[in-house]
Amino acid sequence: METTGIIILAAGASKRLGTPKQQLPFQNKSLLQNVVHTAAQAGTMPIVVVLGAFATQIKQELIAEKVYTVVNPHWPTGMGGSIQTGLQHLLQLSPQVQNALLLLCDQPFITTPLLKEMYALKASSRKAIVACAYGDTIGTPALFDKALFPRLLALNGQEGAKKILQQHPEQVATVSFPQGAIDIDTNGDYEQFCLAQD
Repeated sequence: METTGIIILAAGASKRLGTPKQQLPFQNKSLLQNVVHTAAQAGTMPIVVVLGAFATQIKQELIAEKVYTVVNPHWPTGMGGSIQTGLQHLLQLSPQVQNALLLLCDQPFITTPLLKEMYALKASSRKAIVACAYGDTIGTPALFDKALFPRLLALNGQEGAKKILQQHPEQVATVSFPQGAIDIDTNGDYEQFCLAQD
């Protein structure tokens, strides 16, 4: 999937957590570094990290990584603007990109094999979207064909990419990712997550 770019959404303020979740320790790295390394090992470039809250300090820990950072100035309004900012930057870097993979920094169990499985399914299914299935929903990681880039660029405010998945169910292929239901929004989430690692 050399024509795939990756957008990692890491702009949130982690208000319920009280500390930048992007920098929480996980396996001797931060959560954000973990997903950056996973994405890089999947062999696709470029990787764009969208920052917002704490952008200056988080950018410091990415200096040695092979990623591009961009700041969403409207990050407080929600994820839609961060998706838009990330995709605009990706298209500036790589205008010929055919697919965009959206990742969140607080899904710690994303693996390189999972991403490769998504790329393979996109090729074999010929669907415009590959999303992950967990719990009773589908969501990120999610891989979008360039045919849907205008829809992604039109998102704003609190609207996430799930809106597009719901609007085009016939265009979605899914990969099972039960651990996708585990994300970290509160101190309790993080404590439970750390206990599960011991």
